[in-house]
Amino acid sequence: MKKEIKFSLVFRDMWQSAGKYVPRVDQLVKVAPAIIEMGCFARVETNGGGFEQVNLLFGENPNRAVRDWTKPFHEAGIQTHMLDRALNGLRMSPVPADVRKLFYKVKKAQGTDITRTFCGLNDVRNIAPSITYAHDAGMISQCSLCITHSPIHTVEYYTNMALELIKLGADEICIKDMAGLLKPYTCAELVSELKKTVSIPVDIHSHYTAGLASMSILKGIEAGADIVDTAMSPLALGTSHMPTESLVAALQGTDYDTGLDLNQLNVVRAYFAKLREKYIANGQINPKSLGVDANTLLYQVPGGMFSNMLKQLKDAGREDKLDEVLAEIPRVREDAGYPPLVTPTSQIVGTQAVFNVIMGERYKMVTKEFKGLVHGDYGKTPAPIKKEFSDFILKGEEPITCRFADTLAPEMDKLKAEAAKYAIQEEDVLTYAMFPQVAPKFFEKRNARMHGVDALHADYENKSHPV
Repeated sequence: MKKEIKFSLVFRDMWQSAGKYVPRVDQLVKVAPAIIEMGCFARVETNGGGFEQVNLLFGENPNRAVRDWTKPFHEAGIQTHMLDRALNGLRMSPVPADVRKLFYKVKKAQGTDITRTFCGLNDVRNIAPSITYAHDAGMISQCSLCITHSPIHTVEYYTNMALELIKLGADEICIKDMAGLLKPYTCAELVSELKKTVSIPVDIHSHYTAGLASMSILKGIEAGADIVDTAMSPLALGTSHMPTESLVAALQGTDYDTGLDLNQLNVVRAYFAKLREKYIANGQINPKSLGVDANTLLYQVPGGMFSNMLKQLKDAGREDKLDEVLAEIPRVREDAGYPPLVTPTSQIVGTQAVFNVIMGERYKMVTKEFKGLVHGDYGKTPAPIKKEFSDFILKGEEPITCRFADTLAPEMDKLKAEAAKYAIQEEDVLTYAMFPQVAPKFFEKRNARMHGVDALHADYENKSHPV
């Protein structure tokens, strides 16, 4: 029986995974018609993560950028989606409920159809409010299962998690393999169990880091997956994703044949190939990020986490301790309740492992972030943390059992007051809330342009400018 597989172009992710560059809105709008013409993608990831922060750094209004970027896809009947960090939205710290509600309201108004929400600890409590906020805003709520390996992260664990999310109202389930650890037959088993149990669409999102993604996605399709995430080949592989073109070719002549013309796909491929070479040349894309690192399978250490640890060891003059740190990571992870190694927990676990090794004594020095992880500030860990370990790290302080975000006071009144000198509309308040470090600089320059001020030579500190 022939089955249609929906392709989702993870446009944001393929750029951010390939390097530190993210396209400007004029480039996005330019390539949109070609993506549409391909006839390949039912969905395109248009925003979320660091996309909007990059807009600000380029001096572009992120709200206008999202609207301009989503508009052509809507007109063509292609859905758009964004990444949401559950507790944090788009920022790196927890966001109170009133700001989260505004976030969803604004993004829907700007043209985002689907929100992909994940919690790095797979704490369903952190995801649950996002389902309600998405539905209230008229959006589709796709909820993620963050894939990792440990004694408790079994197919049964993930199936039960999916059932919890569905009971809470999730419209879709995403198998989010952020470190590229998902093995082909495990993927097939997980998808098969999910499709036996749930009636909603299942999406596979698998990074190519360890070289497994293409095999895992193919087995997942055979097992009943409905949607697969892919990248265009110039920005595929490595820490990015499986190439779209390769999957189209692999499915030709099967029950999942897309009927797509590879020659047509080549038009967009050529566009991205030119951009890739440009940004490799100026250092904004590191070619190493496009290569496969099978060591990920041994240590479960994503590329960003590995490079961060190397820098820490180099700064300390202890690069010779790398093997010891890699061996320490699983022990720290077990102590901390087996958190998946994804931002921010990957950096938290990695840094603590480095300290444990270079200090010559485990937990002689404990980072603020690791204490927060043990305290419950990031959510409930997959496995309970042993009380004796918790008491040792927290010096007798009791960990919290509630959802940390529930302890946060409303912020909207405070944010509106702080942003009053910048904000023209409600969207601006949200931008200020999500990017408090970079948004003011953008707003100052924008307002200067509106009032005919020489923003380049303005003295913002003393509120003066040349005449």
